[in-house]
Amino acid sequence: MTRAAAIRSQTFASLVNPNFRRYISGQGVSVVGTWMQIIAQGWLVLQLTGSGTAIGIVVALQTLPMLLLGPYGGVIADRVDKRRLMIALQSVMGVQALALGVLTLTGSVQLWHVYVLAVLLGLNQCFENPARQAFLMEVVGPGHVRNAVSLQSVLNSMARAVGPAVAGIIISYGGLGLCFLLNAASFVAVVLSLVTLNLAALMPTEPAVRARGQLRAGLAYVRRTPELAIPLAMMALMGCFTYEFQVVLPVVADKVFGAGASGYGFMTAAMGVGAVVGGLWIATWGRTGARSLVVIALAFGAAIALTALAQSLWVAVAALVVVGMLSVGFTATANSTLQLAAAPDMRGRVMALWAVAFLGSTAIGGPVAGWVSEEFGGRAGLALAAVTCIVAAGLGVAGMMRGRTAVLAVS
Repeated sequence: MTRAAAIRSQTFASLVNPNFRRYISGQGVSVVGTWMQIIAQGWLVLQLTGSGTAIGIVVALQTLPMLLLGPYGGVIADRVDKRRLMIALQSVMGVQALALGVLTLTGSVQLWHVYVLAVLLGLNQCFENPARQAFLMEVVGPGHVRNAVSLQSVLNSMARAVGPAVAGIIISYGGLGLCFLLNAASFVAVVLSLVTLNLAALMPTEPAVRARGQLRAGLAYVRRTPELAIPLAMMALMGCFTYEFQVVLPVVADKVFGAGASGYGFMTAAMGVGAVVGGLWIATWGRTGARSLVVIALAFGAAIALTALAQSLWVAVAALVVVGMLSVGFTATANSTLQLAAAPDMRGRVMALWAVAFLGSTAIGGPVAGWVSEEFGGRAGLALAAVTCIVAAGLGVAGMMRGRTAVLAVS
């Protein structure tokens, strides 16, 4: 086998699994639709209010349920059949997108409609996200989970590149409502992929028996396991103030560069292109662990700082390619680290805390990033994100030093 062939085999190793191919194909269609809705929803709120803070509030309402109830979603994921739970909740999420599309197309949509539907979507995600994260191990097994997580990140990144571009065209020629309707239709693909999986080839985790104190047990398990606590702490901080691009970038595109919806689409697509590169890099050569996360976080902060200093839209777009690469590099590395370090009977609860750190933290950071961007400009919102990366890297270093000190004390 040539070196190039060996690299390709290593990069796409998990795709030899037919179930994973089917599963990831359905996810791909759905995620394109989701990114179309993200772009359309942000632009809809901006049209209704002209406020960056309002965009942040919508994002916060969508993620607040995850912050408050996400750990319980992990308890449920450990107790039930994850595939069946995902089928039910993905179907409900499709109905939510359909409702927003109908309201928008009929011209009756109001800001409070967006708020209510955002909360309902967030409630669904509380239970669907931990189940989906933990289900990946049941599809591919521990030997391929890092590769599968990375390829799923690549798929999400490709969707991030395609979805906004398609959304920009549809918004221009078909209107915002059509984006929501197409997202509703995309959920059919993921539900079909789950329904048609080869159940005999899955490696399901034995469901946890219902018992009192399971949530407390999960939290205690993470606290005493540095391999889990450090990535979760870093992700919680960066989830608050770094991964708020859907709040900050519309303001940067509109207020800093005067580029409108098309400029926002280009910026988001640039991040998607970079994220594809980053995902393939992690899939082939990536490593897990806190040390890797610290290095990526430092580089991530530097790339965001360069974006904040850009003096033209196209320089910012070029910098955002690097931002996208490091963005997915950090999340894929952290996700894989948690998946591999978590005990099987705790994986749902651990991945629920991951969802809280990554998504739920936006309930706090989204309004803050929106307010900073509105009051001090989009560049300030990006600067906040960059500084947070540096602080998170410092937190990771401190955690590793504390863990090393504890090991020396024991020995």
